[in-house]
Amino acid sequence: MKELDVKGFIEGVCLNAYEYFGAHAEGKGVSFRTYAPGAEGVNIFGSFNGWTETPMQRDEQGCYSIHIDNAKAGDLYKYVVYGRNGWRAEHNDPYGFYTELRPAAASIVVGKSTYKFSDEEWIKNRTDMTEKPMSVYEVHLGAFIRNPKNENGWYSYKEIAKPLIDHVKKSGYTHIELMPLCEYPFDGSWGYQLTGYFAATSRYGKPDELKYLINECHKAGIGVIMDFVPVHFAVDDYSLKLYDTTPLYEQNTGSNWGSLMFDHAKGEVCSFLLSSAEYWIKEFHFDGLRVDAVSNLIYNGGEQSRGENAAGMRFARNLTTLIKKKHPSVMLFAEDSSSWQGGVTKSVEEGGLGFDYKWDMGWMYDSLYFLSLTPEERKKNYHKLTFSMWYYYTERFILSLSHDEVVGGRGTLLEKMHGSDADKFAQLRAYYIYMYMHPGKKLNFMGNELAERQEWNETKELEFSLLDKAEHKGIYELVCELQKLYNKNEALFANEYDRENYEWLYCDDKAEPVYVMKRIGKKKSFVAVINFSDKDIRDFELKLDKEEEEKKDGEDAEKKTQKKSVKKEESWKLILCSEDKAFGGSGMAEDTGLKSSKRIMNMDIPAYSGSIYEVR
Repeated sequence: MKELDVKGFIEGVCLNAYEYFGAHAEGKGVSFRTYAPGAEGVNIFGSFNGWTETPMQRDEQGCYSIHIDNAKAGDLYKYVVYGRNGWRAEHNDPYGFYTELRPAAASIVVGKSTYKFSDEEWIKNRTDMTEKPMSVYEVHLGAFIRNPKNENGWYSYKEIAKPLIDHVKKSGYTHIELMPLCEYPFDGSWGYQLTGYFAATSRYGKPDELKYLINECHKAGIGVIMDFVPVHFAVDDYSLKLYDTTPLYEQNTGSNWGSLMFDHAKGEVCSFLLSSAEYWIKEFHFDGLRVDAVSNLIYNGGEQSRGENAAGMRFARNLTTLIKKKHPSVMLFAEDSSSWQGGVTKSVEEGGLGFDYKWDMGWMYDSLYFLSLTPEERKKNYHKLTFSMWYYYTERFILSLSHDEVVGGRGTLLEKMHGSDADKFAQLRAYYIYMYMHPGKKLNFMGNELAERQEWNETKELEFSLLDKAEHKGIYELVCELQKLYNKNEALFANEYDRENYEWLYCDDKAEPVYVMKRIGKKKSFVAVINFSDKDIRDFELKLDKEEEEKKDGEDAEKKTQKKSVKKEESWKLILCSEDKAFGGSGMAEDTGLKSSKRIMNMDIPAYSGSIYEVR
C-alpha cells in the first residue's frame, strides 16, 4: 500500500490515488479507505460482517479507513455515509475495482491480480503513430456479436477476443477503440454516464479478463484505445452524487445529458479523474484514451457564449502533461466539437491543451451533409468537401465516422446518401475513397464497413449476413483494399501534417462536383479522381500545372507575369476504382492508366465514382 501524496491530491495533480483509496488486500484481510471530508461519519458493511455497520476511523484530511481481517476477494461491500440532520446514504466505493452487475450496485473486493501480461515488445515499440498509419475501429463490446447463451446477449472479454481480433485484422484496422468500459448502470447510455471510474464493467467479466483481451490484441499487433469520460457522471444516488452528503464531486448545475458535471475547480476531483486515467493505462495497458466532450472542458457548459472554462482547461492540461510524461507513447484523443483557436493539439507550453489528436467533427458534418444533397444542390455547396483543408493544418486531426452518426434518427452512412439504392452504394464507395485520400488518421464505427441499413442498436449484433449480398460485400471489400493501400504507402500517412504532402489538383466549383486530390510521398504519389455528380463526364480535361505568376523587376514591371512549365509528362496507373465489379460497381472503369500530353490529362469519369492512380 502506497501512502497518499496529500499535497498532490488536494492540488489536483495526483495520478495514483487509487493505490491508496479503495479496497486493498494487506497482510491478513483487506484495508478500506474512502475520502468523505463532508461526512459526519462513515460506516462499512458487507458480506464479511453480515451487512451490519462497522464504524470507520477518520483522519484530519477527511479520509475514513478500516482494516477487516476476515474480508477477502469476492466480498461485497458498501459505505454508509452520515451527514447532518439525520442524513444517511449507502454508496458503492468511488475507487472500487469491481461491482455487481446492474441493477445491483455493491462494490466487490478484488484480490491482487494474478494476470501476467506478455506484451513487453509491443509496449517497447509503441508510438504515438504520428508518422505511421492509424485506422481505428470503434466498438461496443456488447453489440459486436451477440451471445445466445447469455440472458443479456453478451460474450465475456475472453470469449470475444478471438472473433473481434480476427475481424479487425482481416479488415486492416490498426487499433480498436472500445466505448466506455468503466462501470455504468444504464445499458442505453453505452457507458457515457458512469458510476465506477476504476471498475471494469461486470457485463463482460472480471478485470483480469479485460487484461487478457488487451494482451491478445497486442499479440496480434492491434492497439487498444478506451473512451474516457471526465466531464460528467451518472445521477444514481448510490454513486458519486452527494457522496459525503455534500456535492463533493459535482457542480451545482446539471448537464445537457441529464447527468452531473464534475467540479474541476476541486483538486481532489481532478486527482480522482487523473488517477482513473493512469489506472487504465498502467494496470490494463491501454494504448490511448479518447477523452469525451472536451468542448465542455474548454467552455462552460460546452458553449462559447458562456466563456472559457479555466478549471476545465487546467484539468485537461494536467491530464495531457502528466500522462504523457509517464507514458510518452500513449495517445490522448480529444472528442471536441468546438472551434477554439488555442490549439487542442498544440503543446501546453505553446498555450494549447496538449492532446495528440483531435476528432475532425467539421470534416464529418460537412461531408455527410454534402452527400445528403441532390447533385444539383451539391454544385452550390461544392466547397463543403474542400473546406476541411483550409483549417486542417491548425491541429492534428483524426477523421471520425463514429457511433454518433448512426443513431438517434440520423440514419446509417448508406442511408445518408442521396438517390436510389444503387446510387447510395455508389456514392458510399466514392465517399470512402475521399476519406482515405484525405489527410488525417481514420476512425470508423463497427458496421459502417458493412454498409448497414439499420441504425445501430446496442441490443443487436452487427449484420454480418449482409456480406452474402454483392453490394454490401463490395463495400466491405473496398474498405479492406483501401486499408491495405493506406497501411503500405507512406504518402498516405507520413508527413501528413506538412502542406507539401497534399495538393488539390482540381477543386473548381464552376462545373460538376468533381474533385482531384493528390497525396505526395517520397517514394510514391497518388491521385484520386472523384465524381459526386450523377453524370458520366466525358473527356474531362485536367491541367496538371497551375499558372504561376512571378513579379518581374525594373523596366519589365509592366509585363507583370511570365508563365513557366518545365515539368515532365506524367503517367498514372489505375490501382483502385469504386466502379470495379469486385466492389459492387458497374465495371465501367476499364482503363489501366492515363498519360498526360502537354501536362494535361484527359479522362472519362463515371457518375458517382472514385478512382485512385499511382503517379509514375
